[in-house]
Amino acid sequence: MHELAVTRNIVDVVVRNAETQGAQRVVRVRLIVGKMRNFEQKWVQNYFDRFAKGTIAEGAQLDIEYVPIVFYCNACGETFPLEPSIGLRMKCPGCGSHEYNMITGGELMIKEMEVV
Repeated sequence: MHELAVTRNIVDVVVRNAETQGAQRVVRVRLIVGKMRNFEQKWVQNYFDRFAKGTIAEGAQLDIEYVPIVFYCNACGETFPLEPSIGLRMKCPGCGSHEYNMITGGELMIKEMEVV
């Protein structure tokens, strides 16, 4: 359900930019989405279809490129992916530190639009 508001904003941005460029129709939208956002392709497409109805983006296909969740250890400098089974008890596999920052996985951007 968290995809709903974000997808509405995506449609607004897509339509506004396509109209500014003088496009007749939006055919495809490519998104980059971090895995931490937990967006499901099916729901994003369903919401996109709902909000795009009656606009030049109606019928556009969404392609989502997912970015893995990767952390940087502040203690030793190692980078490591999120292991979902570990959850909140996660620690750096190199040194055991709990001092880390996410470097990828939270992305959300429109990469490109295909218009005619």
